[in-house]
Amino acid sequence: MTVPAVVGVYGGGRMGAGIAHAFAVAGSAVTVVENDDRAAAAARARVEKSLAKSVELGMTVTGTVEVVTGPEALATASLVIEAVPELPEVKHAVLATVARCAPDAAIGTNASSLPIDALAGALPDPSVLIGLHFFNPVPASDLVEVVVGARTAPELVVRAQEWVEGLGKHAITVRDSPGFASSRLGVAIALEAIRMVEEGVATAEDIDNAMTLGYRHPVGPLRTTDIVGLDVRLAIAEHLSRELGPRFAPPQVLRDEVAAGHLGRKTGEGFYRW
Repeated sequence: MTVPAVVGVYGGGRMGAGIAHAFAVAGSAVTVVENDDRAAAAARARVEKSLAKSVELGMTVTGTVEVVTGPEALATASLVIEAVPELPEVKHAVLATVARCAPDAAIGTNASSLPIDALAGALPDPSVLIGLHFFNPVPASDLVEVVVGARTAPELVVRAQEWVEGLGKHAITVRDSPGFASSRLGVAIALEAIRMVEEGVATAEDIDNAMTLGYRHPVGPLRTTDIVGLDVRLAIAEHLSRELGPRFAPPQVLRDEVAAGHLGRKTGEGFYRW
């Protein structure tokens, strides 16, 4: 087995549940940590629904998933992945908790744009932190971005690549930099598509069709933005704009939609109605 026998996932939202699913299918015993009973029940339902769908499709699930509310349950994990919102203060707090409760574990962060080196400051030993950027929806996605910080242990990079292979996915390895590779490219395309909507160049559907039919992208940039969440796109764009300059400045229409509560699929309305 190239995946760890015991894996922890801190955060049971859409991404955390998907990560738990992937490791359970690969044979790991997974413990998902949530903050309270209500969140734990929702996370449990997400994972169970996802695993049931895999079984219906003929897949064999050889691992297990347990959802708990106490991070002390992570003590026996050899890998713990945080999958909490893309807010530095939230991730710092969770990483510090993981380091305290699972002192012998390697730690992965599912950050999509926050610098690994900055997050490593929350840990007593920064060498144990590596970026494991999964993509939504995790069960169907073939890609995991392995992000290497300045202080990430070289042997951890090799192990992370093996874990990704054990999940049946493909790893790309990038050094820690603003937006890594995937978010930087994805956001650049999405922001230009949003500017085209703002300028009335074409409808969201026709702009997406240009990419799906003309460039064979499986999903257009505007529909992808709805799936990811307009608020998530805005936060990443603001971060990249600060780090890389005005070419990543968020269009006003994106700010307006987020202010209006139109966040995409999770609220039922974004560039599309869901």
